[in-house]
Amino acid sequence: MGLSRRQIVKLAGAAVAGPAFARLARAQAPQAALKLHHFFSPLSSIHAKFLVPWAKKVAADSGGRIRIDVFAAMQLGGTPSDLYDQARDGVADIVFTLPGMTPGRFPAIEAFELPFVAGRSALVNSGAAQEFAAAHSREEFRAVQPLCVCAQDRALIHASRPIARLEDLKDLKLRAPTRLAGEALAALGASPVSIPLPQVPAAFVNKLLDGCLLPWDAAAAIKLQEIVKFHSEVPSSPTLATSTFVLAMNRPAYAALAPDLKKVIDDNSGAPAAAMAGRVFDEQSQAAESLVRKRGNTIGAIPAEEAARWRKATNKVIDAWVAALKLRSLDGAKLLETARALVAKYEAQAAAAPPPGPPSCAQWCPSP
Repeated sequence: MGLSRRQIVKLAGAAVAGPAFARLARAQAPQAALKLHHFFSPLSSIHAKFLVPWAKKVAADSGGRIRIDVFAAMQLGGTPSDLYDQARDGVADIVFTLPGMTPGRFPAIEAFELPFVAGRSALVNSGAAQEFAAAHSREEFRAVQPLCVCAQDRALIHASRPIARLEDLKDLKLRAPTRLAGEALAALGASPVSIPLPQVPAAFVNKLLDGCLLPWDAAAAIKLQEIVKFHSEVPSSPTLATSTFVLAMNRPAYAALAPDLKKVIDDNSGAPAAAMAGRVFDEQSQAAESLVRKRGNTIGAIPAEEAARWRKATNKVIDAWVAALKLRSLDGAKLLETARALVAKYEAQAAAAPPPGPPSCAQWCPSP
């Protein structure tokens, strides 16, 4: 059966319109679709208030030419300790992970995880860690394109009994967030335990733990305040411990970007990204501490003279780390001196400036 003139005209119009629509779709599609992978829960503050807004800002700054899909809770497979290698190998384009998950692999940045180096504030620690990494961690992060390094705020001891003196720690089974934190706890007389954070509540039920060394936000994420009633901290800087994180990109994925898109990534890397992460950590820790106080739990401060005893007891952890780095032709003493100086520098800056508010919605949460 033949086609009518009207049908022929209609089909001809569709043939013309089709390629135009396809060209429009191609113009609207991102030139770079990237996958960001991390181990945090999709309900966590670091996912919702740092990584997702950061991805949205990159997309907005690129005019939609970069799209970053964020995959939480190891949705792309593997274990948290695999994340760095996933960025290196291209399993994920970008990852957010803890270098400390692979002890000894990133020795320089470990300086911030040594006992009594970090400050109380994540914003301070993140600024110091980022500046330090830019100068001293290029070699150890050479397999990836590091976008930023950041750190949490101070860690507290959350325990089933009050902790006020060195003797109170004897044989206490405490979960340590990093290898160096575990060594510090052992030097203080405690028994460090390595358990993934999501398994901590069950470990208390099974009497495998008496407490944890964690910042407020991480403790609140597993509702630790409902399991233990006592929380102890070193009230002034330097504090007992912190953990560092790296936001890292696959090098070939970065190299494949057009020059102007590389600039978008670069402009959203380094100090601005580290500061954003630091603010999120601080805000959530403040909220968690307030929640614990309202609950009526006991929050205690380690007296200054006791903190001095703790610091002296953990000096052997630092000495061992310096000796281990020397075997790798690294000047651990100089790295440690630099880390401490940078923490002091950013603390002085924070003291001289008004307390920073959260990043504005216009800056970090652009409209779709």
